[in-house]
Amino acid sequence: MENRAMDPIQNEEAFRTPAAPGGLPQALFVNRELSWIQFNRRVLLEALDPSVPLLERLKFLAIYASNLDEFFMVRVGSLADQGLVDPKQRDVMTGLNAAGQMDAIFHELSEIRPLLRQCYGTLRDQLKAAEIDIIDAHKVSRMEELLAHKCFKEEIEPLLSPQIVDRHHPFPFLRGKEQYVAISFVNKGKDIKLGIIPLGHLPLYFLFNVNNRQKVMFTADIVYLHAQELFSKYQVAEKHLLRVTRNADISFNEALFDYDVDFRGIMEELLKKRKRLSVVRLQVSHMPSDHLCRYLCQKLGVTAGQIVVNDFPLDLTFGFQLAGELCPGVGGLRYKERKPFVPRSFPGRTELKYLTEHDLLLCYPFHSMKTFIDLLYEAAEDPAVVSIKISLYRLANHSRVVSALVYAAEKGKDILCVLELRARFDEQNNIDYAKLLENAGCTVIYGLSDYKVHAKLCLITRHARGKVTFITQIGTGNYNEKTAELYTDLCYITAEEAAGRDANDIFNALCMGETVPHMRSLWAAPNCYLGRVLEGIQREIDCQRAGGEGRIVIKVNSMNDMQVMEKLVEASQAGVRVELFVRGICCLRPGVKGYTDGITIRSVVGRYLEHARIFLFGSGERRHIHIGSGDLLTRNTRRRVEVFAEVRSPALQEEILHILDIIRSDNVKAWEMQPDGSYRKPERGDAPPVDSQQELYQYFASRAEKPQNGLLSRGKLRRLFRR
Repeated sequence: MENRAMDPIQNEEAFRTPAAPGGLPQALFVNRELSWIQFNRRVLLEALDPSVPLLERLKFLAIYASNLDEFFMVRVGSLADQGLVDPKQRDVMTGLNAAGQMDAIFHELSEIRPLLRQCYGTLRDQLKAAEIDIIDAHKVSRMEELLAHKCFKEEIEPLLSPQIVDRHHPFPFLRGKEQYVAISFVNKGKDIKLGIIPLGHLPLYFLFNVNNRQKVMFTADIVYLHAQELFSKYQVAEKHLLRVTRNADISFNEALFDYDVDFRGIMEELLKKRKRLSVVRLQVSHMPSDHLCRYLCQKLGVTAGQIVVNDFPLDLTFGFQLAGELCPGVGGLRYKERKPFVPRSFPGRTELKYLTEHDLLLCYPFHSMKTFIDLLYEAAEDPAVVSIKISLYRLANHSRVVSALVYAAEKGKDILCVLELRARFDEQNNIDYAKLLENAGCTVIYGLSDYKVHAKLCLITRHARGKVTFITQIGTGNYNEKTAELYTDLCYITAEEAAGRDANDIFNALCMGETVPHMRSLWAAPNCYLGRVLEGIQREIDCQRAGGEGRIVIKVNSMNDMQVMEKLVEASQAGVRVELFVRGICCLRPGVKGYTDGITIRSVVGRYLEHARIFLFGSGERRHIHIGSGDLLTRNTRRRVEVFAEVRSPALQEEILHILDIIRSDNVKAWEMQPDGSYRKPERGDAPPVDSQQELYQYFASRAEKPQNGLLSRGKLRRLFRR
């Protein structure tokens, strides 16, 4: 399936438009926000993929909707603020100001809405075939009408607080992401009579079992059908379902980090403030009359262009819960369970002893995070372990990592936790964990004033026989057991002394409110990441110009850093082969003649969220491979603390090369970016289908020297890719 270009620019005139910084034409670049929308479109297309089990497709629809909510809360909210503060400020790559970007966003989403409508309709029809009925409020049978009325009277009406809006009853505050029924009444006077029914504290739907069929009715539809009963004294003119999305982009003032300020308390106050920020989107079940539309725009502070009409449920995130709650009578509607496992080469006991002699690479979700958690518990028991230092960004509910750290503190170990309170939408969770860790005797610090600490870094320090040794863990994903089962991530553990000393310097600097200026072995943003990436690209350019074969392979989640993109263009123009695996935002167009001819860009969207970051420069003896926490967004290269480690073990390098080979061969879940910025599925021809995530699961499950049960070897993968 082809993904329509968001703004196809392929004529010669386009390359004579004003240049972006560095002298490159703006036509080489894609707007960050529009690129993200196209990524989310690829997520939506998973909900239409017949090879994906039906209830999993329902989850993909929910993921699309949840992603879009957050996009409006953060990115559109930020643009709204920018439009007020500096309306002339323009995106350096595409020349659009905030208003222009917002117009383009709403236009692009309007183009996707028919696909969204098709997706919801298709899923509803196929669920019906699986004996699961999602009831249409406008086409209810007599029996369904009776069910809805009984549910309304017994379970919903007692919990409702309907309100009249007139001169004496002010328009209420509408909470973000909550649904409301709004009723306009026939009114001969001058007052605008409006009824508002909040639904926020009610479940999104009710599930009924009738004659061996499961029937789903949305709470908003039930209240919509019975709203007249709540306002029996009034004559209804029109009824609507409403849902607002509010700006959640809070700016953090440097002064909040003053030594005499309770930062945790300030964060709690800011979270309260976030709930009342301005509206950036108003969703309605159908377009209000001109009179009501003007009234709602005035009260909510939106323009007509920010009103989105959805003739399907306003909150599609219902799919997360419903997909798990349904008990279909037909099999095969969910993914087959995949249990993570411990690598066969790893002993499962005496982790510390093993890791003093061997580097280890864990690949989530195929490997179990239990291996790392067991390492923390063993460190707690080891008399030679002096301290455990760790940076925490997003944690699972009932975190086993936190439990292990608390246990280690109780065993007398010195525990330092750098806990980033500004992990967006996880702030309250982190505040709660900060209190728990402090009460257990751990030292907790909250990061830096100018930089978020996004690194995934853990350092275990041992002192035995008069010698200090380190075990350092560097990851691409959070210390979160839940996401470790849903994201593809790498966890690298090494006893390399230089890496350990670098990690110790990073933690010491953070404790002093500083960043490290230089490193021996690791890369660490903001000072020692971007420069190292640019140096790696330059080495390959120099190699190519000297008659060698330069090679660059980068796997990240997003890319918009202008310096990196300019350097990659230079590498392509020098003849270096550049392979980019970018799951989400990608602001550089590949395959543009004279600029990016040598660059290919692929995005994989499948069962798991691709999340690992890998940098490979050179080949053979010149090969260097790094893995770590940061993408190539400007925020990662310049405004965050990120950490990368070089994987030096030849065996582990081969493992990473095999991962890249498998992803490269994917012709099922991969998308290839085109020169115009659109994405297309790769041509399969007569090649067998390869789902890289399925293939990786088989690979790590078998851990065989030779391919078994259809497993693809690296040699076979290369032959397949050449075809």
